[in-house]
Amino acid sequence: MPGGRTAADRRADEVYDEDYDERAERSQRRPREALSPATVTQAVLRDVAELTGKQPSGVTALERDDDGWVVEVEVVEERRVPSSGDILSIYRAQASAAGALTGFRRVRRYQRGHGDD
Repeated sequence: MPGGRTAADRRADEVYDEDYDERAERSQRRPREALSPATVTQAVLRDVAELTGKQPSGVTALERDDDGWVVEVEVVEERRVPSSGDILSIYRAQASAAGALTGFRRVRRYQRGHGDD
């Protein structure tokens, strides 16, 4: 029948729907895989760069907490000549388990070479 659906078409749709429902149910039972530390770190570095307007120079700490991740990022705040006079900062960023930034703040500011006084 032109434009009409046959009994076989309807049965195929039912089988597909049952299979789809079963896959959806299995995926809801399976725990979501957590993002890797490297993936979370890259997301945090992008966010810190966007929010500060400065290019991060590296990650100084990364740890998991109950709510996700805590990442400390070093940023060159002011470039000076010679570079030993650069002013650096450490930002502590919190990210969800999915890698979304949930908060950040500057926790230290220091001159290059004088960071651990």
